[in-house]
Amino acid sequence: MTPEVTRLPGRPALSIARIALGCGGFGGLGSAPEFFGQGLNEDQALAVMDAAWEAGITHFDTADAYGGGRSESSIGRWIATRGVRPRLTTKTYNPMATGADHGLAPERVARQLRTSLDRLGVDHIDLYLAHDFDPEVPLAETLGAFERARAQGAVGAYGVSNFDAARLTASLAAGAPQAIQNSHSLLDRQDSAVLLDLCAGHGVAYLAFSPLAGGWLTGKYRRGEPFPAGSRMTLRPGPYHRLVTAATYDALDRLGELAAGRGISMAGLALAWLLADERVTQVVAGPGRPEHLAPVREAVQHPLTGTDLADIERAVP
Repeated sequence: MTPEVTRLPGRPALSIARIALGCGGFGGLGSAPEFFGQGLNEDQALAVMDAAWEAGITHFDTADAYGGGRSESSIGRWIATRGVRPRLTTKTYNPMATGADHGLAPERVARQLRTSLDRLGVDHIDLYLAHDFDPEVPLAETLGAFERARAQGAVGAYGVSNFDAARLTASLAAGAPQAIQNSHSLLDRQDSAVLLDLCAGHGVAYLAFSPLAGGWLTGKYRRGEPFPAGSRMTLRPGPYHRLVTAATYDALDRLGELAAGRGISMAGLALAWLLADERVTQVVAGPGRPEHLAPVREAVQHPLTGTDLADIERAVP
Protein backbone atom coordinates (compact mmCIF):
# COMPACT_ATOMS: atom_id res chain seq x y z
CA MET A 1 0.00 0.00 0.00
CA THR A 2 1.69 3.19 -1.18
CA PRO A 3 -0.26 6.34 -0.30
CA GLU A 4 -0.28 8.93 -3.03
CA VAL A 5 1.10 12.39 -2.39
CA THR A 6 -0.78 15.61 -3.05
CA ARG A 7 0.80 18.99 -3.87
CA LEU A 8 -1.61 21.82 -3.25
CA PRO A 9 -1.86 24.77 -5.66
CA GLY A 10 -2.07 28.44 -4.79
CA ARG A 11 -0.08 28.39 -1.53
CA PRO A 12 3.49 27.55 -0.42
CA ALA A 13 4.25 24.04 -1.65
CA LEU A 14 3.07 21.32 0.75
CA SER A 15 3.52 17.67 -0.12
CA ILE A 16 1.58 15.38 2.17
CA ALA A 17 0.76 11.68 2.17
CA ARG A 18 -2.82 10.63 1.53
CA ILE A 19 -2.82 8.44 4.66
CA ALA A 20 -1.11 9.05 8.00
CA LEU A 21 -0.70 6.89 11.07
CA GLY A 22 -2.53 8.47 13.99
CA CYS A 23 -0.50 8.05 17.18
CA GLY A 24 -2.94 9.51 19.70
CA GLY A 25 -3.30 6.17 21.48
CA PHE A 26 0.40 5.79 22.28
CA GLY A 27 0.74 6.12 26.05
CA GLY A 28 -2.72 7.58 26.58
CA LEU A 29 -6.05 8.40 25.01
CA GLY A 30 -5.32 11.58 23.12
CA SER A 31 -4.58 14.65 25.22
CA ALA A 32 -6.73 13.81 28.26
CA PRO A 33 -4.49 13.97 31.37
CA GLU A 34 -6.64 11.46 33.25
CA PHE A 35 -5.59 8.79 30.74
CA PHE A 36 -1.86 9.55 30.55
CA GLY A 37 0.03 6.26 30.90
CA GLN A 38 -2.86 4.21 29.49
CA GLY A 39 -3.53 3.32 25.85
CA LEU A 40 -0.80 1.44 23.99
CA ASN A 41 2.43 0.78 25.88
CA GLU A 42 5.73 1.37 24.13
CA ASP A 43 6.14 -2.17 22.81
CA GLN A 44 2.61 -2.09 21.38
CA ALA A 45 3.21 1.33 19.85
CA LEU A 46 6.44 0.13 18.21
CA ALA A 47 4.60 -2.87 16.75
CA VAL A 48 1.90 -0.62 15.26
CA MET A 49 4.54 1.68 13.74
CA ASP A 50 6.40 -1.32 12.30
CA ALA A 51 3.20 -2.61 10.69
CA ALA A 52 2.27 0.81 9.34
CA TRP A 53 5.71 1.33 7.80
CA GLU A 54 5.60 -2.14 6.26
CA ALA A 55 2.19 -1.24 4.78
CA GLY A 56 3.66 1.86 3.15
CA ILE A 57 2.39 4.46 5.63
CA THR A 58 5.29 6.88 6.03
CA HIS A 59 3.61 9.87 7.71
CA PHE A 60 3.04 9.73 11.48
CA ASP A 61 0.68 12.13 13.27
CA THR A 62 1.08 12.97 16.95
CA ALA A 63 0.87 15.88 19.44
CA ASP A 64 2.98 17.04 22.35
CA ALA A 65 0.18 16.28 24.83
CA TYR A 66 -0.74 12.81 23.52
CA GLY A 67 -0.04 10.62 26.50
CA GLY A 68 1.63 13.57 28.20
CA GLY A 69 4.54 13.35 25.73
CA ARG A 70 4.65 9.56 25.62
CA SER A 71 3.44 9.41 22.02
CA GLU A 72 6.24 11.63 20.73
CA SER A 73 8.78 9.75 22.86
CA SER A 74 7.66 6.39 21.43
CA ILE A 75 7.96 7.73 17.89
CA GLY A 76 11.42 9.06 18.75
CA ARG A 77 12.53 5.65 19.99
CA TRP A 78 11.10 4.00 16.89
CA ILE A 79 13.04 6.40 14.65
CA ALA A 80 16.24 5.83 16.63
CA THR A 81 16.00 2.03 16.64
CA ARG A 82 14.66 1.50 13.11
CA GLY A 83 16.96 3.98 11.40
CA VAL A 84 14.24 5.48 9.23
CA ARG A 85 12.55 8.87 9.32
CA PRO A 86 8.81 9.21 8.68
CA ARG A 87 7.30 12.57 7.84
CA LEU A 88 5.89 13.99 11.05
CA THR A 89 2.93 16.07 12.14
CA THR A 90 2.77 17.24 15.72
CA LYS A 91 0.66 19.82 17.52
CA THR A 92 0.59 22.06 20.57
CA TYR A 93 -2.05 23.69 22.76
CA ASN A 94 -3.15 21.22 25.44
CA PRO A 95 -1.48 20.86 28.86
CA MET A 96 1.23 18.22 29.25
CA ALA A 97 0.10 17.32 32.76
CA THR A 98 -2.75 18.01 35.15
CA GLY A 99 -2.60 21.68 36.11
CA ALA A 100 0.14 22.48 33.59
CA ASP A 101 -0.01 25.51 31.32
CA HIS A 102 -1.66 25.42 27.94
CA GLY A 103 -2.36 27.69 25.00
CA LEU A 104 -0.70 29.31 22.01
CA ALA A 105 1.27 32.24 23.40
CA PRO A 106 4.40 32.68 21.23
CA GLU A 107 6.82 31.90 24.07
CA ARG A 108 4.95 28.70 24.88
CA VAL A 109 4.84 27.68 21.22
CA ALA A 110 8.63 28.10 21.00
CA ARG A 111 9.16 26.12 24.21
CA GLN A 112 6.80 23.31 23.26
CA LEU A 113 8.32 23.01 19.81
CA ARG A 114 11.78 22.54 21.32
CA THR A 115 10.54 19.79 23.63
CA SER A 116 8.73 18.06 20.76
CA LEU A 117 11.92 18.06 18.69
CA ASP A 118 13.79 16.58 21.66
CA ARG A 119 11.26 13.80 22.27
CA LEU A 120 11.07 12.93 18.57
CA GLY A 121 14.84 13.10 18.16
CA VAL A 122 14.64 15.12 14.96
CA ASP A 123 15.78 18.56 13.88
CA HIS A 124 12.55 19.65 12.23
CA ILE A 125 8.81 18.93 12.15
CA ASP A 126 7.28 18.53 8.70
CA LEU A 127 3.89 19.92 9.74
CA TYR A 128 3.22 21.78 13.00
CA LEU A 129 -0.35 22.53 14.05
CA ALA A 130 -2.15 24.63 16.62
CA HIS A 131 -4.14 21.86 18.30
CA ASP A 132 -7.09 24.12 19.12
CA PHE A 133 -8.21 27.74 19.05
CA ASP A 134 -6.83 29.91 21.85
CA PRO A 135 -9.24 32.77 22.60
CA GLU A 136 -6.65 34.50 24.80
CA VAL A 137 -3.95 34.92 22.13
CA PRO A 138 -4.42 36.83 18.85
CA LEU A 139 -4.11 34.56 15.84
CA ALA A 140 -1.47 36.83 14.33
CA GLU A 141 0.78 36.28 17.34
CA THR A 142 0.48 32.50 17.22
CA LEU A 143 0.87 32.27 13.47
CA GLY A 144 3.78 34.68 13.69
CA ALA A 145 5.50 32.26 16.09
CA PHE A 146 4.85 29.43 13.65
CA GLU A 147 6.21 31.48 10.78
CA ARG A 148 9.40 32.26 12.72
CA ALA A 149 9.83 28.54 13.40
CA ARG A 150 9.42 27.85 9.70
CA ALA A 151 11.96 30.53 8.78
CA GLN A 152 14.42 29.00 11.24
CA GLY A 153 14.00 25.55 9.68
CA ALA A 154 12.40 23.93 12.74
CA VAL A 155 9.06 23.58 10.93
CA GLY A 156 8.43 22.74 7.29
CA ALA A 157 4.82 23.92 7.24
CA TYR A 158 2.18 24.87 9.78
CA GLY A 159 -1.54 25.02 10.27
CA VAL A 160 -4.44 24.65 12.69
CA SER A 161 -6.71 21.98 14.13
CA ASN A 162 -10.26 21.95 15.49
CA PHE A 163 -11.05 25.27 13.78
CA ASP A 164 -14.40 26.01 12.15
CA ALA A 165 -14.79 27.90 8.88
CA ALA A 166 -14.93 31.33 10.54
CA ARG A 167 -11.75 30.71 12.50
CA LEU A 168 -9.94 29.33 9.48
CA THR A 169 -10.98 32.43 7.51
CA ALA A 170 -9.57 34.59 10.30
CA SER A 171 -6.38 32.52 10.28
CA LEU A 172 -5.96 33.06 6.55
CA ALA A 173 -6.27 36.79 7.11
CA ALA A 174 -3.76 36.73 9.98
CA GLY A 175 -1.11 34.44 8.49
CA ALA A 176 -0.42 31.64 6.04
CA PRO A 177 -1.63 28.32 7.49
CA GLN A 178 -1.20 25.54 4.97
CA ALA A 179 -3.31 22.84 6.63
CA ILE A 180 -6.22 22.19 8.94
CA GLN A 181 -6.95 18.96 10.81
CA ASN A 182 -10.51 18.31 11.97
CA SER A 183 -12.74 15.40 12.88
CA HIS A 184 -14.45 14.14 9.73
CA SER A 185 -16.21 10.89 8.96
CA LEU A 186 -19.47 9.48 7.65
CA LEU A 187 -20.94 10.18 11.10
CA ASP A 188 -19.35 13.62 11.49
CA ARG A 189 -19.86 15.69 8.35
CA GLN A 190 -20.22 19.20 9.72
CA ASP A 191 -17.24 20.37 7.63
CA SER A 192 -18.82 19.17 4.39
CA ALA A 193 -21.10 22.19 4.02
CA VAL A 194 -18.56 25.04 4.01
CA LEU A 195 -15.10 24.24 5.36
CA LEU A 196 -14.03 21.63 2.82
CA ASP A 197 -14.80 23.94 -0.08
CA LEU A 198 -13.10 26.83 1.73
CA CYS A 199 -9.94 24.72 2.02
CA ALA A 200 -10.08 23.67 -1.61
CA GLY A 201 -10.56 27.26 -2.72
CA HIS A 202 -7.56 28.52 -0.74
CA GLY A 203 -5.22 25.56 -1.30
CA VAL A 204 -5.32 24.56 2.38
CA ALA A 205 -4.72 20.87 3.05
CA TYR A 206 -7.64 19.24 4.87
CA LEU A 207 -6.62 16.42 7.21
CA ALA A 208 -9.37 14.19 8.59
CA PHE A 209 -8.90 12.69 12.04
CA SER A 210 -11.22 10.22 13.77
CA PRO A 211 -12.21 8.80 10.37
CA LEU A 212 -14.02 5.89 12.05
CA ALA A 213 -15.84 8.06 14.61
CA GLY A 214 -14.19 6.56 17.68
CA GLY A 215 -14.93 3.01 16.55
CA TRP A 216 -18.58 3.54 15.64
CA LEU A 217 -17.82 2.85 11.97
CA THR A 218 -16.10 -0.45 12.73
CA GLY A 219 -19.35 -2.10 13.82
CA LYS A 220 -18.12 -2.70 17.38
CA TYR A 221 -21.06 -0.87 18.94
CA ARG A 222 -24.27 -2.80 18.50
CA ARG A 223 -27.86 -1.90 19.20
CA GLY A 224 -29.05 -3.15 22.57
CA GLU A 225 -25.60 -4.42 23.64
CA PRO A 226 -23.22 -2.94 26.21
CA PHE A 227 -20.19 -1.13 24.87
CA PRO A 228 -17.10 -3.39 24.75
CA ALA A 229 -14.77 -3.11 27.72
CA GLY A 230 -11.82 -0.84 27.00
CA SER A 231 -13.53 0.87 24.05
CA ARG A 232 -13.71 4.63 23.56
CA MET A 233 -17.37 4.55 24.65
CA THR A 234 -16.43 3.05 28.03
CA LEU A 235 -13.28 5.12 28.60
CA ARG A 236 -13.83 8.51 26.96
CA PRO A 237 -17.36 8.67 25.50
CA GLY A 238 -17.79 12.44 25.55
CA PRO A 239 -16.87 13.23 21.92
CA TYR A 240 -19.14 10.46 20.63
CA HIS A 241 -22.03 10.36 23.08
CA ARG A 242 -24.25 12.19 20.58
CA LEU A 243 -24.11 9.09 18.34
CA VAL A 244 -26.04 6.92 20.80
CA THR A 245 -29.32 7.19 18.89
CA ALA A 246 -31.64 4.91 16.99
CA ALA A 247 -30.84 6.86 13.81
CA THR A 248 -27.14 6.05 14.16
CA TYR A 249 -27.80 2.35 14.63
CA ASP A 250 -30.14 2.37 11.63
CA ALA A 251 -27.43 4.00 9.49
CA LEU A 252 -24.83 1.50 10.68
CA ASP A 253 -27.13 -1.37 9.76
CA ARG A 254 -27.46 0.01 6.24
CA LEU A 255 -23.70 0.63 5.93
CA GLY A 256 -23.00 -2.90 7.13
CA GLU A 257 -25.21 -4.29 4.40
CA LEU A 258 -23.50 -2.13 1.76
CA ALA A 259 -20.05 -3.20 2.94
CA ALA A 260 -20.98 -6.88 2.99
CA GLY A 261 -22.34 -6.58 -0.53
CA ARG A 262 -18.97 -5.25 -1.68
CA GLY A 263 -16.93 -7.82 0.22
CA ILE A 264 -15.23 -5.35 2.56
CA SER A 265 -15.60 -4.31 6.17
CA MET A 266 -17.70 -1.37 7.28
CA ALA A 267 -14.50 0.36 8.39
CA GLY A 268 -12.97 -0.19 4.95
CA LEU A 269 -16.06 1.30 3.33
CA ALA A 270 -15.97 4.35 5.63
CA LEU A 271 -12.30 5.00 4.88
CA ALA A 272 -12.86 4.52 1.15
CA TRP A 273 -15.62 7.15 1.33
CA LEU A 274 -13.10 9.65 2.69
CA LEU A 275 -10.47 8.74 0.10
CA ALA A 276 -13.02 9.27 -2.66
CA ASP A 277 -13.38 12.95 -1.71
CA GLU A 278 -10.65 14.94 -3.46
CA ARG A 279 -11.13 17.78 -0.98
CA VAL A 280 -9.83 15.52 1.81
CA THR A 281 -6.05 15.72 1.53
CA GLN A 282 -5.11 13.23 4.22
CA VAL A 283 -6.87 10.60 6.32
CA VAL A 284 -5.35 10.07 9.78
CA ALA A 285 -6.04 6.48 10.83
CA GLY A 286 -5.19 5.42 14.39
CA PRO A 287 -5.16 1.62 14.69
CA GLY A 288 -4.98 0.12 18.16
CA ARG A 289 -3.26 -3.03 16.91
CA PRO A 290 -1.37 -3.98 13.74
CA GLU A 291 -4.33 -5.98 12.45
CA HIS A 292 -6.46 -2.83 12.58
CA LEU A 293 -4.60 -1.64 9.49
CA ALA A 294 -6.61 -4.12 7.39
CA PRO A 295 -9.46 -1.62 6.69
CA VAL A 296 -6.91 0.90 5.41
CA ARG A 297 -5.69 -1.68 2.91
CA GLU A 298 -9.28 -2.44 1.92
CA ALA A 299 -10.02 1.23 1.33
CA VAL A 300 -6.98 1.65 -0.91
CA GLN A 301 -7.63 -1.57 -2.82
CA HIS A 302 -11.39 -1.03 -3.28
CA PRO A 303 -11.99 2.56 -4.45
CA LEU A 304 -15.62 3.56 -4.60
CA THR A 305 -17.59 4.19 -7.76
CA GLY A 306 -20.16 6.91 -8.25
CA THR A 307 -22.89 4.32 -7.63
CA ASP A 308 -21.20 3.29 -4.38
CA LEU A 309 -21.09 6.89 -3.19
CA ALA A 310 -24.75 7.44 -4.04
CA ASP A 311 -25.69 4.29 -2.11
CA ILE A 312 -23.70 5.52 0.91
CA GLU A 313 -25.39 8.92 0.81
CA ARG A 314 -28.76 7.20 0.93
CA ALA A 315 -27.61 4.99 3.80
CA VAL A 316 -26.31 7.92 5.86
CA PRO A 317 -28.55 10.89 4.95
